[in-house]
Amino acid sequence: MTPVTILLILFVLALVLFATEWLPVDVTALLLLGALLLFGLLKPKEAFAGFGSDTVLTLASLFVLTRVLLRAGVIEWIGSTLARRARNATAMLRGMLGAVAGVSAFTSNTATTAVFLPVMAGLSRKAGLPASRVLMPLAFSSILGGTMTLVGTTTNLVVSGALPATGLKPLGFFELAWVGLPTALIGLLYLFFIAPRLLPARDAHLEETLRAYLADLTVAPGSPLVGQTLRETNLGRDHGLTVIAVRRGDGTTYGPPADFRLQEGDTLAVEGPTERILAGTGQLGVFSRSEQKLQEEGTARPGDVRLVEVVVMPGSELLGHTLKEARFRERYGCSVLALHRRSRTLERLARLRIQVGDVLLVQGSTERTQNLGEHLAVLGDLTERRTDLKKAPLALLFFLGALALGALGVVPLAVAAVVAVALSLATRMITPEEAYGSIEWPVIVLVACMLAFGTAFEDTGAARVLTGSISHLLAPLGPLGLLAALFVVTVALTQPMSNQAAALVMLPLAIGTAKTLGYDPRPFVIGITMAASNSFITPLEPSCMLVYGPGRYSFLDFVKVGTGLTVVTFLVSMLIIPVIWPFHS
Repeated sequence: MTPVTILLILFVLALVLFATEWLPVDVTALLLLGALLLFGLLKPKEAFAGFGSDTVLTLASLFVLTRVLLRAGVIEWIGSTLARRARNATAMLRGMLGAVAGVSAFTSNTATTAVFLPVMAGLSRKAGLPASRVLMPLAFSSILGGTMTLVGTTTNLVVSGALPATGLKPLGFFELAWVGLPTALIGLLYLFFIAPRLLPARDAHLEETLRAYLADLTVAPGSPLVGQTLRETNLGRDHGLTVIAVRRGDGTTYGPPADFRLQEGDTLAVEGPTERILAGTGQLGVFSRSEQKLQEEGTARPGDVRLVEVVVMPGSELLGHTLKEARFRERYGCSVLALHRRSRTLERLARLRIQVGDVLLVQGSTERTQNLGEHLAVLGDLTERRTDLKKAPLALLFFLGALALGALGVVPLAVAAVVAVALSLATRMITPEEAYGSIEWPVIVLVACMLAFGTAFEDTGAARVLTGSISHLLAPLGPLGLLAALFVVTVALTQPMSNQAAALVMLPLAIGTAKTLGYDPRPFVIGITMAASNSFITPLEPSCMLVYGPGRYSFLDFVKVGTGLTVVTFLVSMLIIPVIWPFHS
């Protein structure tokens, strides 16, 4: 068999595996790379060049910088600030969707959706709307926002990184905004006025995502809560926290009234999801005495503090005792920040007697949290959810500084991003372990391998053979018809397979076909990029999966609402792309 035939067979096999996900996408990409090497279609230097490319370095760096923003609570602070300004709840929900799109233009869609999920859930309750009416629009808004800048999604970066190998200039930082911004604005109007008529009205299962914990938090000197009544603090509306009791001196007030005025040193027994309790310690001027004592004892080195959820199993020595009676901190060298119990309790954390099935939010060193014993089973590591707003200005400076230097062309974006990561590590904004853990390695492997495949596709002549056949079939459609056809095929591919894979599969075909027919490839590149992010019809996009369960959606709900938004995106793209990027240069 000729090299072209071998490559085309490999191409079809990879397409099938990507679409069916019989193997993980990164495994499929590695198998494809291995096959290219075994059949001699690529030299080792060419095959592995993608792993050291600017695109891969930029992607890895942006994953880390996004985690730095999350650790500093920047995105959560934006959401809670907007929620505090809410007057008309319905209008605020719409404003929040716009904010989600704006934030998502510069950060990960998935991270944006995850952080805004509890905020949107709280606003929906305030507006008296089922969460199913707002969670899908939340995910869709984050996807729309990602189409506006080069760093909005990994797909945009991947496409831009693949262009130089085809002789084209990389995408400009705001080049996609010409079509991405109008698409996002019109898409938001669709979500405001049409989607609510199509969305189901179902009670959400948010408790599965937002486990309610009980915690004791003490009002610190200088806290903004000092002198305010519980009504004035808006702890429930703005921070998702319910005050169960307040301890002052030797007395405890259970179910305190709304006009109860707080003082310095009061200990509040609050109930709320993990993220809200952790955010409260950074935003409200409150602290956990248990955590404070752990820090004073110095049982964990700076940068080696973990936050884990553990469930109390039968046989535990804690059963029937309070945490103080069981000497938990002395026994395990860890601190319990909060407790979750299925049956709601009106007791303070310090006075609760541990039961089987209680879930504890435990803080301690890596070594200590890994050796809690067989009767305390670790459910998960929540370290990345711990935020510290004091680090927010510096986190924003590094992130926005890197984007500004890259966007203005002062230095390449990859250089700016890598330097920002190095500074974040040097200033202990994030630990090396967290930095490595924040990188989505399957995406990195997929991109590096597919960049190598693109090189083989061109070098073997397979691109000329395949695009020649496609050109013969699609030539009668004209340039606009060709753009529409490529857009529709890419949308179809991006539903079952990853956005990056769909873009990298279609990109060489689109560029080769355009060149063969005498068209400027640029408008077709833009069309492929927009279409690859158009993952609205199925819940397989990570942002959509985050809301799929909590919103109690069915697969057909996404088909019903997402199809209309896909049509909107298609029409706007078809109208704008030929105007901004003409078919004939």
